[in-house]
Amino acid sequence: MALTFREACSTKSFVVTAEVGPPKGTNVAHLMELVSKLRGTVDGINVTDNQSAVMKLSSLAACRLVLEAGGEPILQLTCRDRNRLALQSDLLAAWVLGIRNVLCLTGDHVRIGDHPAAKPVFDLDSVQLLQLVGRLNAGQDLAGNSLDGAPNFFAGAAVTPGADPLEPQLLKFRKKIVAGAKFFQTQAVFDLDELKRFLDRAQPDGVTILAGIVLLVSPRMAQFLNENIPGVFVPDRLIDRLASVPKEKRLNEGIRIAAELVRAIRDQGLCQGVHIMAIGREEKVLEILHAAE
Repeated sequence: MALTFREACSTKSFVVTAEVGPPKGTNVAHLMELVSKLRGTVDGINVTDNQSAVMKLSSLAACRLVLEAGGEPILQLTCRDRNRLALQSDLLAAWVLGIRNVLCLTGDHVRIGDHPAAKPVFDLDSVQLLQLVGRLNAGQDLAGNSLDGAPNFFAGAAVTPGADPLEPQLLKFRKKIVAGAKFFQTQAVFDLDELKRFLDRAQPDGVTILAGIVLLVSPRMAQFLNENIPGVFVPDRLIDRLASVPKEKRLNEGIRIAAELVRAIRDQGLCQGVHIMAIGREEKVLEILHAAE
């Protein structure tokens, strides 16, 4: 019988999760095809929640589909689109639907998405959302009312090892642990020395750290990450490496780079696993893992 994600985090020497995005519409055929490929190979399948503030099918509905297809879903839940009433309601719904894992995120601002006129909520932030999950797990809502049946979520959060300065990120990392985070999926890591520095200072005893691996498909993508994503830095050597091969071979080179990072993190025992984000190329996750063997 397959391990749950919670069980994998406590028993496996190297945990692997992957990220999928719901469709912008009702056609879930591609999502289901991805799940059929990933189930049994990865320990958890994250479903994004209106990632980058772009409207998509509900993460909650998609997680249920992942579960029905035999995958182990990790619900991503952001504070951007919901107040505390809606957050609690969606969490209870997730538990009733069989979803046991939740990644608590503040969420990107609406101004970067496809509905910039939308009103952002941000009633809570990610630390407060973790605290909310803890209250629900304890059988109470955020107002102190007793629940008729309580969940028992395995809750996690995000962290950015490459943040500069690092100290505020370390402070928030520790706050998230106190608030109940049991696992962390990091922002994209391309420099392992940077990851080591973070881990040395964070000393994350008792929680599972999964290093974020983003699939690079072109030098332009790498430069975009450097210019637009705080705390993410793709070294020049990797950009030059991508630029040195013909355009039609750059995706394969990106797969090799991702696989090398996975292999190094695993073989050096830097942290407990990896979280693979092959944005728009989720079907390449298995190729990355095979190349890392």
